[in-house]
Amino acid sequence: MPVPRLVVSPPDENGRRRVRWDGQSIGVAHQPSDIPAFLQEAGLEDPEDIDLTGELVEWRGGGPETWAESPP
Repeated sequence: MPVPRLVVSPPDENGRRRVRWDGQSIGVAHQPSDIPAFLQEAGLEDPEDIDLTGELVEWRGGGPETWAESPP
């Protein structure tokens, strides 16, 4: 099984998620569409081709549909 290269942390209290590529922090996303822009800035060619639901992506604390934590 491939090791995830893209790791998306759980959402904070404001729904933002830290994004890491190959162990390097590349940004804080407010929505899934932010992630390809971060990957492009990190030097990845064709970042829009990355399948955000694929095995190279590890979503922590919920998948791409999860952006704000539920109130306690």
